[in-house]
Order: sequence, then structure tokens, then C-alpha cells
Amino acid sequence: MGTDQSASHLQIVTTADGSNTIYNALVGENYHSRNGALQESLHVFVQSGLEYFLENSNTNNNDVSILEVGFGTGLNFLLTANVCTQQQINLIYTGIEAYPLTDEMLSQTGYGQYVPAPVWQSMLQNYRASLKSLTQLNNYVQLQIAPTALADFTSLIKYDIIYFDAFAVAHQPEMWSEEAITHTLKFLKPGGVFVTYAITGNLKRTIKALGLKVEKAPGAPGKREMLRAVSNISRQ
Repeated sequence: MGTDQSASHLQIVTTADGSNTIYNALVGENYHSRNGALQESLHVFVQSGLEYFLENSNTNNNDVSILEVGFGTGLNFLLTANVCTQQQINLIYTGIEAYPLTDEMLSQTGYGQYVPAPVWQSMLQNYRASLKSLTQLNNYVQLQIAPTALADFTSLIKYDIIYFDAFAVAHQPEMWSEEAITHTLKFLKPGGVFVTYAITGNLKRTIKALGLKVEKAPGAPGKREMLRAVSNISRQ
């Protein structure tokens, strides 16, 4: 689907740690936790996803590929791109986003204060191009945003890490269905890591049934636990 140019249903709101998120009135949900957008993104995705993978992977840590379900404001990408740029890790990052934000709304998030200016500016300048094809942002980072529904997403490559950052199950239950999770995990490499801020019985059962090792990890502020799963090395 194309970008919603009106964005009249979107509103910038400040979360508990002082960082902004966006409230989507059509969904009735925020893009990030009201308990702290920045803290949630760093804890769930950068630390429990990217850094966990880099510390525990037996593969070449000079290259990493990440698929994000729910690109949204781009905060998870920005923080990830910053780590990879600083550590000179080649990053291929694909974000799935059925309703991409406008350039103006993206710039209004104020996330430039959390990463060096070149990282922030490269995302803003290449955002439009990345909606069409894989785009080089700097010497280490490539970004592509797939403006499509999760069910319609296809990829010839598989990913080291999946960030699952869809709206909460209460507001978007179809994104957490067995079909949606099964489809998502088709794109995870053997030995890859899946992380999400949520943890439910149904989610754990679905992922375990697909042969992944599921663990409860400490949650971001406001949540006691989150879910991390690792694909079996022998999984095809």
C-alpha cells in the first residue's frame, strides 16, 4: 500500500523517558511504549536482539541482516544502524510497513537527538528511495522498506534477526496469528534470533511448534517479560 499522505490520524506524543512516539487513532495504539519509546527500542531490539546475536552467533559478525515487522517511525532501525556504523558491521535491513509515514511525520519524531547527525540525515534523505529498492545509506548500512502487508511480503534472502514490532494483539490480532508468525519465521536463518516486546501463551506455543527455542527475557520498562526465540541450527 502507498503512503497515507494525510496523516490526520497520527499525533506525536511524549513518552515517560522523554522520547517521542506516534499515536495512531485508527488503530488506537502507539507505535512505541508510553513507558519509554527509546528505552523499549534499545532494550527489546538493540540489546536483546542485535547485541545478543552478535555475542552468541558463530557466524561472521562483520555482516548482519535484519527483518523488521512494523518499520513504523524507524526508531529501531536508527539505533541499529548507529551500532552497526560504529562497529563497522555491514547491515542489510528490511522493514515491512503497510502504511509508511510521510517524510514530514518522520522528521517530527525528533529521533535525530539519539544518533549522530550523519545517521539521522542519511535516513531522512534516503527514506523515499528505500521504499522502492535496497538503498545504501553509508559505508555500512543498506535499507529497504517494503510498503506491503506482512502476508504479502516475500524475500529471496533469509535474515539473521527478526524484530517483530507489530501493534499489540488487542489492537491488531491478525498480526499475531499462527499464520502470521509462521509466515514471518520463514525468513529467519537457522541459528537466527527472533525478538518481540510481547509474550503470550499462544505466541510461545506457535513458535515452539515451529522448532525454535523460546525463552522469556526481562521486559522493557512497564513489562515484566519479553520473548526471544532462537532458530535451531539444524532447522531447514
